[in-house]
Amino acid sequence: MDEGVRTVGVAETRASFEEYVRARTPALMRIAYLLVGDPHDAEDLVQSAYAVAAVRWHRLDDPEAYLRRVIYTQSVSRWRRRRARPPETLTATPPERPVETDHDTRLMLASALGRLTPKQRAVLVLRYYEDRTEVEAALLLGVSSGTVKSQTRHALRRLRELAPELADLAGARP
Repeated sequence: MDEGVRTVGVAETRASFEEYVRARTPALMRIAYLLVGDPHDAEDLVQSAYAVAAVRWHRLDDPEAYLRRVIYTQSVSRWRRRRARPPETLTATPPERPVETDHDTRLMLASALGRLTPKQRAVLVLRYYEDRTEVEAALLLGVSSGTVKSQTRHALRRLRELAPELADLAGARP
C-alpha cells in the first residue's frame, strides 16, 4: 500500500520538475549565456544545474534560487579551471606530427601500458601524451611533484622491462 503512495509522489515530483524545466529554461539560459558568453557553454551549464537540482527536487523550497546559485557557482568553477590551464598560443608553424607507428607497435605499447598501475599510467599520459610539466601533472593528480617524478621513473623502468623493443621508438636504449 505504501508503494502506491510512494509511486504517486515520485510521479508528481517528476511532473513538477519537467514542468519547471519547460517553463524556466529560456530564462536560465539567458542568465547562463550572460555568465559564460557562449550559447553551447550556457546550455551545458543549465543542463548540469538541472542534473544537480533533479536529485534534490522534492526537497527544494525555492527551486529558482537554488538553480541560479548552482549556475553561478558552476560558472565560477569552470572559469577557474580554464584560467588554471596554460593559455593556447598560435604559432607560425604547426606542431610536430606524432611519429607514425605500425599496428604491432601500438598493440605492444597498449599491452605494456595496461600492465602498469593506474597512477603510473596517469603520470605517463599526463607527462608524455599531454606534454604536461611535473608541476601541472602533480596538480591534476593531487600529489606532490616528487611523487610525479618517482612514478614516472618507476613507470618508464617497468615499460623497459615489459617491452624493451619500445626503446628503439624513442631512439634510446635502456
